Amino acid sequence: MRAPKFRLWRFLLSCIVWSIPCFQAQAIDLDLQNPDSIKSVARELAWDLVSFYTGNNTGDVPGNLPDPYYWWEAGAFFGTLVNYWAYTGDTTYNNLTAQAILHQIGPNRDFMPANQTRTEGNDDQAFWAFTAMRAAERNFPNPPDDQPSWLALVQAVFNEQAQRWDTKKCGGGLKWQIYTFNSGYTYRNSISNGCFFNLAARLARYTGNATYADWADKVWDWVTTIGLIGPDYHVFDGTSEENNCTDLNHIEWTYNNGVFLLGAAHMWNYTNGGDHWRERINGLLQAQSTFLSTDEASPSVLYEAACEPVSTCQTDQFSFKAYLVRWMADTARLAPFTYDTIMGRLQPTAKAAAAQCVGGKTGTYCGMHWTTGTYDGTIGVGQQMAALEAVQANLVGANAGPLTYNTGASSKGDGAAGTESSDSSRDPSALRTITTSDRVGAAVATVVIAGVVLGVTIFMIS
Repeated sequence: MRAPKFRLWRFLLSCIVWSIPCFQAQAIDLDLQNPDSIKSVARELAWDLVSFYTGNNTGDVPGNLPDPYYWWEAGAFFGTLVNYWAYTGDTTYNNLTAQAILHQIGPNRDFMPANQTRTEGNDDQAFWAFTAMRAAERNFPNPPDDQPSWLALVQAVFNEQAQRWDTKKCGGGLKWQIYTFNSGYTYRNSISNGCFFNLAARLARYTGNATYADWADKVWDWVTTIGLIGPDYHVFDGTSEENNCTDLNHIEWTYNNGVFLLGAAHMWNYTNGGDHWRERINGLLQAQSTFLSTDEASPSVLYEAACEPVSTCQTDQFSFKAYLVRWMADTARLAPFTYDTIMGRLQPTAKAAAAQCVGGKTGTYCGMHWTTGTYDGTIGVGQQMAALEAVQANLVGANAGPLTYNTGASSKGDGAAGTESSDSSRDPSALRTITTSDRVGAAVATVVIAGVVLGVTIFMIS
């Protein structure tokens, strides 16, 4: 890797040579008609993204991001680096990425490491599975023979989550949390169920196994019956089983739309163009109107409608657009009838995102507010990841993925992975004793989340 000092020196030298005032940020020059320009900008943004990672430092844990970033976002972080390699061919971060993923698989090879299991939810586990799935679909270099394959890791997560499908209330669905002692255990949210749907659809297409497709159909039917996906394809945040899932939290987040969109695109492709999946894809794309700017200065640029206009987005929410644009790009490849619509959104979004990348010590750290035309002064993993995904998504036309067994994918799976040990049969000694601080921390987290949701709800209503 290049040393950060070199990049800073290069930035300062450019200020002197070109008479650029160093205290004024210079916008990135992104030419979307030139793949080399896109790759060059992606390289800059990727460098800054990896600067947030500390897991390769002596004494730190590979795969973890420092506070305030939660474990699930670290999984998403490495998914972005797999994507970066697939789009650009740059192998700079491949060893770091492989080390991180394999370090976090846990003793049962299912992305439930002992240091995270205490607070891990279904969606957290799934975001690491997404990274392994992307590695399989993109032919990311396979792990050593003594390690599980990328595909087997995904199948382990899928099989465990299938065992957690709960029909005791609400007629089915996945809970947000895995264990009863975690706050949110009675909440059934779109992202957890959407992740399960997404994985089922991708496994169906990758392997050709109809069992996965049956599960994808089952999840879709459940979320639409409950109303998490409404009749106009708006995807709402979640519902509580305490009321038998009759009350909906109507907040809409970008990644909830995206997680179902990509799953539907895989199912359309798997079914050789099923009309009902085409209708669902088009419906979800139409529902993205919630997240598309109508401002004359930034038409069709994506934004996080539930929190961005009032600057109430939290750490997690800074990253949500990263997954939406990532999944939109894959959808454009899998369902070509969406290509023009999706690129009509990704292109202006990429330009607007790149215009925000003028902060930090290198002058290429990115903010979140893409629609304003003015740098918002923030930096972070979520902002950097989202901008990088928005930029590199514009290379999708020249990208061969997502691959399958029949189109050249090399990751071999294990359909029985994850079935040998259920959550209930895990050795309780592997989990430390729940302490008072755990309970207090969980309660505080719940209050914070509830406050954010209540505030956003009030804002949207008003």
